[in-house]
Amino acid sequence: MLSPVTIRPVQASDGAELVTANLASIDLHEPWVSPCRDHASFLGYLARCDGERSMGFIARERESGRIIGVVNLNEIVRGFFQSAYMGYYGMAGMNGRGLMREAVGLVVTHAFRDLGLHRVEANIQPANQPSRTLVQRLGFRQEGFSPRYLKINGEWRDHERWAVLADEWKG
Repeated sequence: MLSPVTIRPVQASDGAELVTANLASIDLHEPWVSPCRDHASFLGYLARCDGERSMGFIARERESGRIIGVVNLNEIVRGFFQSAYMGYYGMAGMNGRGLMREAVGLVVTHAFRDLGLHRVEANIQPANQPSRTLVQRLGFRQEGFSPRYLKINGEWRDHERWAVLADEWKG
């Protein structure tokens, strides 16, 4: 069966549409994430997505072509580690239909099958129940708690560590 979601690496041509979608989704994103909301911050995001240490994927609804969200693989480490940190966020009006769960699943499958990674870790703020539910449904397990782990919107925030290994992934 064909997935209702497509993913592909972020491109310069995504800029205006992504910024518009992010601006329309501020209420959904805050306080969890602060994505690019202008052209300059989009260019910074695009530059960080170098395909080596960081990869950004734009997820779209197959039928409409609308952006449903973004999934990032960050701090990709090779060698003995073969691991990455994953972050993601959805867009207002596209949430509640399982599309982001599908998008995250596609990126995790890509990380294991195509990139040869061994581990993908997602760090989630404890009060972000939709994000916690998403990774639980995909088979991630909670591994721990990190106080004041990431600085988001100028504030150090606690996070739970969730992870899945390649040999555990059901895809």
